[in-house]
Amino acid sequence: MEVSPEFTQQGRGLVLLRRRPPAPPGPREALKARLRRGCACSAQRARELLQDLLPATRWLRQYQPREDLAGDVISGLVIGIILVPQAIAYSLLAGLQPIYSLYTSFFANLIYFLMGTSRHVSVGIFSLLCLMVGQVVDRELLLAGFDPAQDGPGPGANRSALNASATVLALGLQDCGQDCYAIRVATALTLLAGVYQVLMGVLGLGFVSAYLSQPLLDGFAMGASVTILTSQLRHLLGVRVPRHQGPGLVVSTWLSLLRGAGQANLCDVLTSATCLAVLLAAKELSDRYRHHLKVPLPAELLVIGAATLVSHFGQFHERFGSSVAGDIPTGFMPPHVPDPALVWRVALDAASLALVGSAFSISLAEMFARSHGYSVRANQELLAVGCCNVLPAFFHCFATSAALAKSLVKTATGCRTQLSSAVSAAVVLLVVLALAPLFRDLQRSVLACVIVVSLRGALRKVRDVPRLWRLSPADALVWVATAATCVLVSTEAGLLAGILLSLLSLAGRTRHPSAALLARAGDSSFYGDPAEFEGLVPEPGVQVFRFTGPLYYANKDFFLRSLYSLTGLNAGYAAARRKERGPGAGAGEGEPVEGRDLGPGRSTAALVPSASCFHAVVIDCAPLLFVDAAGLATLQDLRRDYGSLGIALLLACCSPSVRDTLRRGGFLGEDQGDAAEEGQLFPSVHCAVQAARARCQELVAANYTL
Repeated sequence: MEVSPEFTQQGRGLVLLRRRPPAPPGPREALKARLRRGCACSAQRARELLQDLLPATRWLRQYQPREDLAGDVISGLVIGIILVPQAIAYSLLAGLQPIYSLYTSFFANLIYFLMGTSRHVSVGIFSLLCLMVGQVVDRELLLAGFDPAQDGPGPGANRSALNASATVLALGLQDCGQDCYAIRVATALTLLAGVYQVLMGVLGLGFVSAYLSQPLLDGFAMGASVTILTSQLRHLLGVRVPRHQGPGLVVSTWLSLLRGAGQANLCDVLTSATCLAVLLAAKELSDRYRHHLKVPLPAELLVIGAATLVSHFGQFHERFGSSVAGDIPTGFMPPHVPDPALVWRVALDAASLALVGSAFSISLAEMFARSHGYSVRANQELLAVGCCNVLPAFFHCFATSAALAKSLVKTATGCRTQLSSAVSAAVVLLVVLALAPLFRDLQRSVLACVIVVSLRGALRKVRDVPRLWRLSPADALVWVATAATCVLVSTEAGLLAGILLSLLSLAGRTRHPSAALLARAGDSSFYGDPAEFEGLVPEPGVQVFRFTGPLYYANKDFFLRSLYSLTGLNAGYAAARRKERGPGAGAGEGEPVEGRDLGPGRSTAALVPSASCFHAVVIDCAPLLFVDAAGLATLQDLRRDYGSLGIALLLACCSPSVRDTLRRGGFLGEDQGDAAEEGQLFPSVHCAVQAARARCQELVAANYTL
């Protein structure tokens, strides 16, 4: 702000002169400047682009081994140990073989180590994404004639293969069995989801994920967790039930489980009960004594190791027909280009997968950045997660994103940088190259127990609903509706329902914001709502109106109803009646106006006070976030109607964006310093009230003189 000394010398107090902003460049000039910056080529520019694309090339040069190396190595080893059993377990959710989960964990950690901007986030397999991938894989397997219910060595495997042989020949998949076709579907889905995320990052759409509110994400996690729990019950019980698709998947699965409960495998049931008891007890002990433990208990690894030994020496698969993980090959398979035909078939599924993965990844990265005092780049996070999907899709991997549980473990074990991800990738690589076959006899019921126990955090979020309801009923409704739709319909429908309800909630809050007439506190310059503060006195002859929301096409009618009701004068109706009576008629008493009820479509009749009751209306524009074309037209009509009644309309505390909209829309003059702007816009409510009183006194003096 600038101060004008000549006005101060005249005794009028301190006067603020508004700065003139530079003239905005035209579209052509702006495009030229942007292209010039983007296409500039130099060694320095190339180095900056490389460092932006691969942040590891920047922070590795500043790495301090003495302070950071120990924490990174320990956290990397712990996460790697946790990743191995979880990767094998989550393959059940995705409907794929365990080796593909190990591939996914290896490549995701390695790529995010190079491209991620968060120091603490752990990127890898995520239960919600595995569920979404598994649903698409099951659907495509059914369409191809395979039986998704037969997903591992066990009774009936040969029969399932014989039943699918005719369809396989018809589709031309002679060289590709069920497992091969499943990973083809998963890689096609992952590739397209990664392309979506990379495009969002390149186009600077990282802000889009901010529209997925936290209640929406929590409700989605809750609903998806119930779906995951339901899908794992057949493994816990050892029951062969069809894998249902489409709306009502959870309900249909429960009905099938109830009908087939009598065929449960006793060996799987006892194993599941034992493993669940051990895992839950270990988790509770870890939570209770987490402040005393430097490293979390590797309960999953211990349980899986013990269960594998017992299953192997007890010959559970041969003696009791228990389903096991089966042969897990070592080494890497040759890269394979995803099937273009499948890519087009899963285009819509990839969109929801990309949106969910992006939202969770960015929100977790920003959460850990805030808690540890550094910043992340949302668009670079999209590029990093997108590349964690695009590149590994050629190496038999499926969709990944940031995972909260492993990220918390990373932080708790002393992680300082993403070097810990490289250590985790090395641990997974060791398993892929040498140790994977050791898990051949691991029961699938044990893997299901690992998955179910990992859902504890998401399922516990239901306890937050009462508190959320007290805080915001609209957010609680979004939470409940999203979770219920995920459970009763499908996860995709739940996500869509949550987004729509969030947008409707936002629109509802801006469509009917609160409105009030302000009053003055004594001789001060403070104006507040009399319903909120005591001892406020209305300014005689001036109505000060505050509307706490934007003024746009959806709430312009509510804006007028609120103003007319609170002031007791329907300016539009009174101006029209005056026009009908002729230019000499005034706004007399006995004219009906809109009543005090602010409800939509409801009005009562009242008497219009004479125009002398108030001579000016001041609108406090500080809460007005923006004004669109419809809102601008409303203000212009309001000024015209009040002007015809001899009432001045003044605006106070307009933000620069609102002021610019008023100027460009013709509400003010084209020049910032013209008299029209100086007479209608004021820096504070008190200045506007003083100006209105001064004008009234000048008019009274002029009339008295005449």
